[in-house]
Amino acid sequence: MFRRLLRHIACIAIVLSIVGVETKLVAVNATTAALTFLLAVLLIATIWGLAEAVTASVAGMLAFNFFFLPPLGKFTIEDPQNWVALLAFLVTAITTSQLSARAQRRAIEAQRRRRETEQLYGLGRAILLNETFQRILPNAVADITRIFEMNEVAIFDAASQKIHRHGSGADDARLREVAQSGQAFHSPEQKYSVVPVHLGGRPIGSLSIRGDTGTTLTLVEAIANLIAIAFERARAIDTAASAEAARRNEELRAAMLDGLAHDLKTPLTAIKASVTSLISGYPRTEERKEELLTIVNEETDRLHRIVSDAIQMGRIDSGKVGLQRSRKELDEMVTNAWSDLNLAPSRLEFQLPGDIPALLVDGDLFAQALKQLFDNANRYSPPGSPIAVSARIAAGSVVISVADAGPGIAPSEQSHIFDKFYRGTQSLRFPEGTGMGLAIAKGIVEAHGGKISVSAGQGGGSVFSVELPLIPEQVNHE
Repeated sequence: MFRRLLRHIACIAIVLSIVGVETKLVAVNATTAALTFLLAVLLIATIWGLAEAVTASVAGMLAFNFFFLPPLGKFTIEDPQNWVALLAFLVTAITTSQLSARAQRRAIEAQRRRRETEQLYGLGRAILLNETFQRILPNAVADITRIFEMNEVAIFDAASQKIHRHGSGADDARLREVAQSGQAFHSPEQKYSVVPVHLGGRPIGSLSIRGDTGTTLTLVEAIANLIAIAFERARAIDTAASAEAARRNEELRAAMLDGLAHDLKTPLTAIKASVTSLISGYPRTEERKEELLTIVNEETDRLHRIVSDAIQMGRIDSGKVGLQRSRKELDEMVTNAWSDLNLAPSRLEFQLPGDIPALLVDGDLFAQALKQLFDNANRYSPPGSPIAVSARIAAGSVVISVADAGPGIAPSEQSHIFDKFYRGTQSLRFPEGTGMGLAIAKGIVEAHGGKISVSAGQGGGSVFSVELPLIPEQVNHE
């Protein structure tokens, strides 16, 4: 308001300056003076607008009358024709002011529309380039705030009942009300608008915007239409992701069934062939009979292990892993798990510090996790190579490591090695296995509140690490 008052005062000062120049420095006639005042009015209308131009017109008319129409120095007019000239001057000044102000408004409006079009294009491009389903709406809020320079932006998703916002001034109740009713709310005084977001003729959410300069309801509705595209894109990506997940799940299930069928068929074939030979009386020597019985025994154990792994994997998937915790010594569990696998004792390199306390774990389940790690290390290591097992205390946890001398695991595969039925590229050289062992070990460790990871060994091979949290009294013992 004060700034506008200063502009009106400046208009009067400009008129007086022109009078000073034309009366003191340059002698001009009434026609030249009138044209000079008209040019000044036109310039003011172009720069500041109609209100200031009207002030300049009235000031110019009075100055023209006082200084250039006889009798000079008075606001009276002797010649009636001068009244016509004075009125013509005033009408011409105001008319030119209106025309100039209108042209200025149209130029400003065109510039504003061009800027809004560019901003809407930028927002649409940002939405279409966003490929992450979980971030489409939050990113849209950030993009609106950045592109349109808004103070507060909020998007309400009616399906999830979530509000994604920038700033804290959005009215949550009004957002929900507009989304439900489909009626927009616009307050130019508060520079605040809330509009529904429609998709297919039905409201699916709402958008609220507040800025220092304010926005037109038309612009906010245009932004809402782009947000509808963001909603639709989010739904499309979600649907595509669900379809892809279902397809991969079906492929995984088929691969699992094929793998299990192969793993079950292999020992069954060996058992069937050995039993058939024994029944037919084909082996003539006791050594051959004992060899066939050994094959039956080993393949039966293998079959039992595959079925047990499948059952355990099913329990882990269903979340039915019940823990019966008790205090167990780590060295005893390691030794028992190693002997249960019938591995050569000489291959075990076991380093256990004296400060490792008894672990509060489910003995049977945790021993099974250790056996899965030992069996994996044995399968992928050269025959007779050592397998190092160590333990240490670190930050309130005990870390158990199993290091092998195998070919190692590529960094790109380390994040997938614990997935169900995943077998790395090295499995082509070692066909035996179902891809369930490490996933079972991971499920058991996580059921105990721990973590399992894999890294490359210093001298080659892989190091599998199990980190189990210690209970408070174990930490004090440390």
